[in-house]
Amino acid sequence: MPPTQPEFYRPSLNLSGPAYSPWFKLLATLLTFGMVGYGASFALRYPLSAYGGSVVALMLMALVLLLLSYYGFLHATISMDERGITQRGLLNKQVMWQEIRSAKLIGIPRAGWLSPPRLVIRTGNAFYTFNGGTEALLAEFARISLAYEMKP
Repeated sequence: MPPTQPEFYRPSLNLSGPAYSPWFKLLATLLTFGMVGYGASFALRYPLSAYGGSVVALMLMALVLLLLSYYGFLHATISMDERGITQRGLLNKQVMWQEIRSAKLIGIPRAGWLSPPRLVIRTGNAFYTFNGGTEALLAEFARISLAYEMKP
């Protein structure tokens, strides 16, 4: 009798959707515009050129990082198929089902309205966090968490 391959998790259907909910994207938009507005008012009140080029470079790099993060929040997507789970955005992450050692759904107590639970996946020597922006993705995250529950 040939040795059997271990059976890894397979989602019930291929899923794809936004990594962040519309509520989270709205909050990110408000915070981003607020921080850009505050930075502009600061630059108008205190002429940055009087402090030297390094201060101007620091403010410009802070603006670039803020805008890159904002773009990542708006455009990040999650997809799950028979091979694994992938989050595309500012930084791409991909984990194959056979690499997963454990998975857990974690959330911030009493702040689910602000940030829904995240799926934390442990592979051999790394942790990956995946965000779900739809109810279907969060339900699949719960099934993944149950399938890969660590045994004592």
